[in-house]
Amino acid sequence: MFDLYWRFACERQAIYFRRLEGKGPPWTEDPILQSFKFTNAYRAADRVSQYLIRRVIYDERYPDAPAEVVFRTLLFKFFNKISTWELLEHRFGLLTWQSFDPYAYDQVLAEALTSGRRLYSAAYIIPPVSLDQTRTKHRGHLKLLGLMLESSFVPRLQQSRDLQEVFELLKSFPSLGDFLAFQLAIDLNYTSVIDHDEASFVVAGPGARDGLAKTFLNAEAVPADALIAHMMEEQGSELARLGLSFRSLWGRPLQLIDCQNLFCEISKYTRVSHPEIAGLSGRTRIKQMFRPQGAPTQPWFPPKWGLNGKIPTYASTPSSDLFGDAL
Repeated sequence: MFDLYWRFACERQAIYFRRLEGKGPPWTEDPILQSFKFTNAYRAADRVSQYLIRRVIYDERYPDAPAEVVFRTLLFKFFNKISTWELLEHRFGLLTWQSFDPYAYDQVLAEALTSGRRLYSAAYIIPPVSLDQTRTKHRGHLKLLGLMLESSFVPRLQQSRDLQEVFELLKSFPSLGDFLAFQLAIDLNYTSVIDHDEASFVVAGPGARDGLAKTFLNAEAVPADALIAHMMEEQGSELARLGLSFRSLWGRPLQLIDCQNLFCEISKYTRVSHPEIAGLSGRTRIKQMFRPQGAPTQPWFPPKWGLNGKIPTYASTPSSDLFGDAL
């Protein structure tokens, strides 16, 4: 299982590059990877993360004041769905904190919900917020967004010293538990508002803990963050031991968040490849099938990472305004 983790990471990353380079399907000989949906080896390379980075955080049409950047990032991530963001943009134009009208947003989203549209991504569970007496999920998140921006959240975020401090700050707000607070901390760290080391802090979600339990016989005896850190720190030597060729993200090695995500993906993969290994969840099937959304978009990452100048132009990729609503 330990070796499978690295083989999976290599093949999933190879699929990413084969698609970028315009190669036709199938992009792998692995029947499980052909059939089911898995995220990329690097979280920031996933389609929704790419949309967030390029079209929400760094879109030149939008103001770059810290409060505005934080507002956009949280608004997008509370739903984590491209079509919901684009619905709001279509109705209100530029989505800014200065013009934010939660009642108007609520009306638009309620209409969409009534018409049968899904407002939230199925990538992971985004829990409801206990701020709204009607218990309408999207209304609760709009109220939470207003509460956060009206508080001292943005200046405290700017003063944060590391990702753990951002995580703790997020957890101080209603309904933001460990998993979601960590995911939001990573998303906010894509912005120019903060710049913390992704290799400094990690929180294992339920899927990653299941993957850890399947990979290590004594996983419960060791802190999950220590096991994930071991994978990040030893990636070079482990790939060399197995004779695997791993195409990194233009020189950027796997970070803690990526290694955490890979444990979540290996948890899913082994439901089919190794059904006899139960893990913690006891799940036996993968729900989401792989359905190509067209060629991946031209990659673009937070400028502070220094990657964008290293990335060739891929002729097969559409421009950044042609994102499909998928991971």
